[in-house]
Amino acid sequence: MAIVDAGVLRRIRSTPAPVAALAPRGRGRRTLGPGKPIPFGFALGPALLVGAWVIGSATGAIDSETLPAPWTVAQTAGDLIADGRLQSNLLTSLQRAAIGLGLGVVIGVVLALVAGLSRLGEAIVDGPVQIKRAIPTLALIPLFIVWFGIGEEMKLIVITTSVLIPVYINTHAYLRSVDARYVELAETVGLSRWGFLRCIALPGSLPGFFLGLRLAVTISWLALVVVEQVNATSGIGYLMTQARTYGQIDVIVVGLVIYGLLGLFGDLAVRAAERKALAWRQTLGD
Repeated sequence: MAIVDAGVLRRIRSTPAPVAALAPRGRGRRTLGPGKPIPFGFALGPALLVGAWVIGSATGAIDSETLPAPWTVAQTAGDLIADGRLQSNLLTSLQRAAIGLGLGVVIGVVLALVAGLSRLGEAIVDGPVQIKRAIPTLALIPLFIVWFGIGEEMKLIVITTSVLIPVYINTHAYLRSVDARYVELAETVGLSRWGFLRCIALPGSLPGFFLGLRLAVTISWLALVVVEQVNATSGIGYLMTQARTYGQIDVIVVGLVIYGLLGLFGDLAVRAAERKALAWRQTLGD
């Protein structure tokens, strides 16, 4: 065994440990994070867009034949509400999007668990999902029409297959990134397969799931716009298609505004659920 010189040892013990210089907590301290949350900050960007729209329409910078003024669009929306067309078509669109989104999320999570927890499952599942990911949904619609017709079944299948991709990709990626030491710990304490799934796999994949869910909500509306223009007799997309036929640009803009608001508030709802489910996590955005 090596013998340490007593004098050297005393000098090591007497040398003070280096202390990192701490920045003063006064006003001049530099903040590296994004700062405090802005009240109703989510509405700031849309408000600026609407403000630019109002100013452009009022000054004539925006041609009313190209983009109707906000007050014209608001009046058109009021007329559509008064005769009941907007509510009935909106309800139909919400039903289609909700069913397709729900099915896509469930299927995406199940496939991610199968591929993430099993090498055989990954070999079977991941390849076809990546193939579907590379094929645009618009390219599949003619084939889906041949297979499933032009009814509601085809529309729901298009939305579902579009939604499950981001849910699968992100959930699978975060599931595979779970620290292997947690797996070893679960094996050491004798966790069952269900216990491992409930206590380690699912919590570890939650951030990826919510990220995929945010993308899925937006994609569900994008897919809905497409399918509601294929032999549909109701829905916001159908309303916009009819308006295009008759040159009613204001009705088209009403539909676009509704889609935008649905996407915005859908994303806010998912982010609120994410903050609640992941309250234990401290991140840059907290």
